[in-house]
Amino acid sequence: MIFKRLSTIMLLALAMCISQSTFAQDDSNAMWENIMITPDNSKLGELTKAMRAHNQKYHSDGVHKASVFNISSGPNSNNIIWSMGPMNYKHMDDRPSEGGHDEDWMNNVMPNIKKIQTIEYWSTWNNDFQNTAMMPSEEVTHPIMFIRIWEVNPGNGFNLSTYFERVSKAIKALDGENPWGIYSNDFIQGKDIGRHFASISFWKNWTEFDEGWGSFREAYEKANENSWQSHLNMRDATFTNWWDEIWVYNKEMSGE
Repeated sequence: MIFKRLSTIMLLALAMCISQSTFAQDDSNAMWENIMITPDNSKLGELTKAMRAHNQKYHSDGVHKASVFNISSGPNSNNIIWSMGPMNYKHMDDRPSEGGHDEDWMNNVMPNIKKIQTIEYWSTWNNDFQNTAMMPSEEVTHPIMFIRIWEVNPGNGFNLSTYFERVSKAIKALDGENPWGIYSNDFIQGKDIGRHFASISFWKNWTEFDEGWGSFREAYEKANENSWQSHLNMRDATFTNWWDEIWVYNKEMSGE
């Protein structure tokens, strides 16, 4: 049943980058630093202790608060995400670096890491499209994120606003609360990496995946004047590739 529902969501292009405080942020200029890490699986216990202690001491609150996520599906499975924010770029100028911060990261955290895969900076994209106001800013109530990564066709980027506006209208028209947002990768990654946009739906638990979001197609056609085929055509023209990842909040590593 869960796979049937998930497949339906994917095929309907529900456009599903970290704590609730990040994605519930209303500031259209909000951004996050995301570091994708491949842990040394033989040292997971040590990494958990070191990461937890580091975040508790240097990234426990404010704009430099850090959260950690396990990537549980997709091509980046078995990696973790260390995320700092929400913040603005000006806050990078006074990010923690002194008082033993850098030494603690290098001497205690890094020895348990096999590789730093990527360091990316993601921002909220078009605040009018977001549907995250129902999530509290400080409490993690939706620890599971269904993320869809989008690679944009260079010749059809002009469709982006229309495409995501229509998806947003349909999601907001669905019954119940369906938290969802759209985010942009601020710096070009190159054609081999892509990862231009990420759309995210937020889930309280795995059981909600059995229940799904109801009829997205019906809501889409009602909100957008029966333009479902146009939606599919625009998706195929606007994007060259897309894939899904599930991220699960790691409370222990985050320092809670």
